[in-house]
Amino acid sequence: MSQPRVVLVGPPGAGKTTIGRRLARALNTTHVDSDALIEQDQGKPCGEVYSDLGEEQFRELEAQHVAQALQHDGVVSLGGGAVVTDSTRALLANHEVVWVDVSVEEGVRRTNQTPTRPVVTGAPGIDPAVCYQQLVDERAPLYREVSGFKARTDHRTPQKVVADILRYLETIS
Repeated sequence: MSQPRVVLVGPPGAGKTTIGRRLARALNTTHVDSDALIEQDQGKPCGEVYSDLGEEQFRELEAQHVAQALQHDGVVSLGGGAVVTDSTRALLANHEVVWVDVSVEEGVRRTNQTPTRPVVTGAPGIDPAVCYQQLVDERAPLYREVSGFKARTDHRTPQKVVADILRYLETIS
């Protein structure tokens, strides 16, 4: 059975997909994104799937796709909330995981450019920064639990973040 070289976790807008693609190129391997697997399976954006199913059913579907993604080699990027599911965190215990992190301010700026993120936008009339801060407060301990390295993306080019992750991977191999 194949196993990823590295798995990326982190909040929405941190850059997991962007970093994942570039890291895969640098490692001359493939990139799999669990959100993309959900979108292919359901035929619509993850945000719509989340809105249609509700969080509990969405997380069950997501856990199935995360398990599928973790059977690939290369680089795997997980959706921002994948770590809230116990079974996903248990699966990640057997993998090298990097927490791709971003400040609340930058995360809000990046996710506000994508209106299909219902977890981040919250209810109408609620400040997105408050929703994002709450999300980070809830998930940061879970990201910390599953990861061996934290790469911050604020005010840093994707190339610099990838270089940091590559240096980290070198130290553990």
